[in-house]
Parts: sequence; structure tokens; C-alpha cells
Amino acid sequence: MNSRRKFLRTSGASAGGLLLSPILSQIKAQAAGNKLPPRFVFLVEGNGLEPPHVTPIGYKRPNVHVGKPKVPNMQGVTEMVDESLVGKELPESLHPIKAWQDRLTVVNGLSGRVAGGGHSNDFGALGAYNCGSGVGNSGMAAGETIDVALGKKLGGIFPHFGLGISDRAEHDVIYNCSAWGKGQPTPTICQPMTAYGALFGSVAGGNSKAEFNAKTNLLDFLRSDVKRLHGQVSGAERDKLQAHLKGYEDMSNRQSRLGDIEGTLRRIAPKVTDKFKSGIESDRLDAQFDLAAAALIGGLTHSITIASGVGNPYFSVKFSGLGIDIGKHSIGHGGSFKDMSPGQLKVKIHKFHFQLMADLMKKLEGVPEGDGTMLDNTVIVYLSDAAEAHHSRCGQWPFVLIPGKNTGLQGGRYLDFPHYMQDGHREIGNLYTTLLHAAGERREYFGVRDAMLKGAARGDGPLEALLA
Repeated sequence: MNSRRKFLRTSGASAGGLLLSPILSQIKAQAAGNKLPPRFVFLVEGNGLEPPHVTPIGYKRPNVHVGKPKVPNMQGVTEMVDESLVGKELPESLHPIKAWQDRLTVVNGLSGRVAGGGHSNDFGALGAYNCGSGVGNSGMAAGETIDVALGKKLGGIFPHFGLGISDRAEHDVIYNCSAWGKGQPTPTICQPMTAYGALFGSVAGGNSKAEFNAKTNLLDFLRSDVKRLHGQVSGAERDKLQAHLKGYEDMSNRQSRLGDIEGTLRRIAPKVTDKFKSGIESDRLDAQFDLAAAALIGGLTHSITIASGVGNPYFSVKFSGLGIDIGKHSIGHGGSFKDMSPGQLKVKIHKFHFQLMADLMKKLEGVPEGDGTMLDNTVIVYLSDAAEAHHSRCGQWPFVLIPGKNTGLQGGRYLDFPHYMQDGHREIGNLYTTLLHAAGERREYFGVRDAMLKGAARGDGPLEALLA
């Protein structure tokens, strides 16, 4: 416990600021001898993730044709693979996180056919359900997504916070990745300065501070006005007003709590540099990772999602900051650029995302917590919204996880589940159930089960091979 206190003290956190900080709950849990709650970071990249790009060198995954209807050109194994990553050579995409190879777990073979497939599965990628998306169509939230479900369980000033980039630099906020529940999408903030204002506006200068104060005053007015009207209506209208009132009260409470911890926020707020206002997508994504690190270190949230070009119609990001003057949609359809093939371009882009992940992990590793660091109590999950391909079939959905050693999940493993419809096959919903178990919520299953899977090819509960 003293290590975290010392870090905060030497970072300039006053005793008064500490008493008001969200970190207090963690310190109290530690003092009582309780396990610290985990935190979760989801990095969702658009346009598909081919399994070979995250599969350790030397593993061969044969092509199979399975199912009715058939899922063509799918790779898979007939028996479960569960091996240590110690001594294994990682593919180039994962080179930035080699330093954490002993914590890294790669999961192949999970299906997510319930999500539908196509350019993007929108909410279905994190929801394990079909939201009606597909080629050229954006979907509707059919239920909560796993990142939000974890946020509800773990709490925080922001139970969940969504950051990201879109294919258009002018996009401020989009809604197609995370959801609180059916018909309740949560925002993905695509402008770093907008996100900065939401997280640190109470301690910022200029427009951010003014906007924070204006929002606080407006919420107070709206809450008072709704309360006045509440006694004048009945029935369905009264129910609607009650829902609005709760929403305003929640937001007003959040503003108040942010105001209470100004001292802490002032010390952890990242320095605003040119990349926060850049028109270059890689700069903006870099800035979003800075904000994610600060939000986690400050205890503002325990669940954060960073969405990189996720969903329809936002997925064709042109990574000009990496020297790639061609959009990801064109790359997905076989486009090359200069001397780089489509495969090489994809690897370069994946590698950039893992480099940002590595930078985040270094920051969390530098913050003492308990007998270790914040990274020890953090689970990082990387996936694509389009499963295994640009036009996915969702017969397999690769994941890369970096679970902290205190999170109840195994690191340093390579897991490959039997292919679709084979005995022992499992779905992305099983993985999300596993994450909930790690957070202390023992649901039987998260998401919608695939009705095509029968018998031993259909399993409830968590992935036992992933649990420590």
C-alpha cells in the first residue's frame, strides 16, 4: 500500500487530494487485504485481423471447410492447442510487445458467427450478437457490450470511456462500437481535445474550463426543471421524465465528482501537444492512448475502449502518418502501395497499434500498486471488429490478451480452439464470459449463443484454459 501512496506523494498529490481521489477505494481494499479490482483496456482495430499476423511462428493451421452453410477457406485445428509462449518466435505484428511475452496470450479459433460478418460487426464485435450491420450498413445496439458490462461491475466516475479515431478527421463523436444496453450506444470520442475536456475540463484552461462550467450549470438547470415537471404529469410521460431525471442526475454527479478531485486531475492530466489537434490519424490515436493512460492512472475509469477506424462507415482510415497513402478499405481489397503488398501494409498498421499498446503498458508498469504495478492488475484485449478478414465470415476471431499477473488470467500462452462445429469449439461469448469471471461476475454466458453449434461444439461458461 505504501508504494502507491509514495508514488502519489512524490508526484505532487496532496493529502487532501488523495482523500478525494477515486484511488482511495483501491487503497482501502488493499489495506483490508482484499484483492484489488482489475481494470480493462480494449483496443479494437477495424478491417479484420488475419490469424497468421498474430500466430507464433511455426504453427500451421490447416484450411478446412465446415458447417452448413459452409464457411469457406477457414483455418483451424481439430484438437485444442495449449502451449507456453516461452521460447516461441512472435510474428512481426507483435514485436513491439516482445518484452511482455511471458504475459502475452494469443487466442485463435473462437467463432463469432452470431455477429454476422462483413466489413464490420459494429456493436456485435464486443457484444457477441448480431446488430444488423454488414457490408455498407451500420448496426444498432442489440444489448450491452462486454467493455460496458465490465465497467458497470467495476464502477468509477466513468464506468466506461470510449476513445478512438475515424476515417474523417472532422468527426467528433461516433456511436457504433460500445453500448450500455439495447438501443443505448455509448460514444466513441474521436477528437482528443473533446476527450480531454470530458476527462480534465475541470482543471483545464480556456475553452475546456468554460465548457465544463457551462455544462455543469446546464445540468443543474435541467435537473431542476425536470423535477418541477415531474409532479405535473403521469403515466408514460412521467416514466420518460423519470428516466431523463436519472440521466441528468448521473451526469451532474459525475461533474461534481470531477470537481472534487481537481488536485489529482491537475497532476495526472497529460500535456496537450500538437498531436491532440492534429489532422494526422496516427497522431490523434497516439494522443488518445495518452488520455487512456491518464484516465486509468487517475482511477477515473476501470474500463476503457480505444476504437481505431471501427465500424461502418468509418473504417477506411488512411494511415498517412505511417507513410501509407491508401485507405484500409482499399488495402482490404488487395490494394498495394509503393513497394508494400497488402499483407505488408496490414502488418505495418498492426505493428503501430501494438507499439502504442507497449507505450501504454510502460506507463502502467511505472505506477506502483500493491506489491507490484498497475499493469499487474490490468487486462489488455486486442481484437478486430471484423474478425478474421476484411469481409469476414466470423468463423474464427483472433484475440491478443495481456493479462496482469493478479487478474486471474493466464499469460504466456498460445491457445487455439478446435475449428467451427468441431468438438471443443468455443465462441467469443465464452471469452467475454471469462473476462467477467476475472472481474468477479460469474455469468453463465455473455452474448448470444450460435444456434448452429450443438453438443460438445457448444459450451457455456468461461474458457477454463485461460483462467489461472
